[in-house]
Amino acid sequence: MRKFRLRKDNYGYLFIMPFFILFFGLQIYPILYTLYLSFQQYDGISKAEFIGMANYTRLIKDPIFLKAVINTWRIWICNFIPQLIFGLGLAALLTQIRIRGRNFFRAVYYLPNLVTAASIGILFSVLLGRQNGTINQILLKLGIIKEQIYFLGSKGWSSTAVSAILWWMWFGHSMIIFMAGIRAIPDDLYEAARVDGAGEWQSFWKITLPLLRPIMVYVLVTSLIGGMQNFDIPYVIGEQMSLGTGEPQKVLLTIVMYLYNTAFRWSNRGYAAAIAYGLFLMIMVFSILIFIFMQRRETESRGVKNGKQR
Repeated sequence: MRKFRLRKDNYGYLFIMPFFILFFGLQIYPILYTLYLSFQQYDGISKAEFIGMANYTRLIKDPIFLKAVINTWRIWICNFIPQLIFGLGLAALLTQIRIRGRNFFRAVYYLPNLVTAASIGILFSVLLGRQNGTINQILLKLGIIKEQIYFLGSKGWSSTAVSAILWWMWFGHSMIIFMAGIRAIPDDLYEAARVDGAGEWQSFWKITLPLLRPIMVYVLVTSLIGGMQNFDIPYVIGEQMSLGTGEPQKVLLTIVMYLYNTAFRWSNRGYAAAIAYGLFLMIMVFSILIFIFMQRRETESRGVKNGKQR
């Protein structure tokens, strides 16, 4: 019987094989299985029943899913815009201006990103609680308010609190990425601008911002993906029975929260799979639109520069 021998030139396949086994087992298979479940009526116990496009038809008409989509976008936009402004502004300040102890400030601003989102959500639930919440107790002791403010029971307060927490967690991460992009810009460009009489503000608008456009696209797309998958903080923020329900009035119900509740609370795995693919399609479409828009802007700006040079 002829023995099988692996040639030395093919030894590399043995080293990369574990990665592909794990990749197909933990990534590709769940994706394909979720797609299969999205066409089934399945509660996780009984036998799956093929129902075609019924789950997707229900998804389009589902008012709760629509509300979850609106909530998710609102929470993300309200935290991403200030996150972008603060991250970019602090990156320029700590990179282009000499400030004593700036390494300390970098570490402090980035620190919230190292703490798990669930822990931060629980922390702010304690701070914003109505009866024994730290903020309410401080305001009462100082005489600023006469009765407790129901932060987590108000639509405006609770949604604003989640957006503010997410901004506080992630603006340091954006700042670090912008700092890396600013440091990659050649100093010769700024020196030439200073020779031409440009100030710091003009250099920022004419050199820093245009050259940071690819970095801004990366931050925007990754933030969009993370924002659309927002789950931890809206889920754990709340008091008593409102935990994980999106209350008050479902204003904190995000797409992934709705997916989780559908799959594990209401045991409708097929419809939850359809929600997952609806989320996937939404992220994909908007990511492509962002790339197309930014590429068109880049092409237009190059056309304007070429026209001026002529």
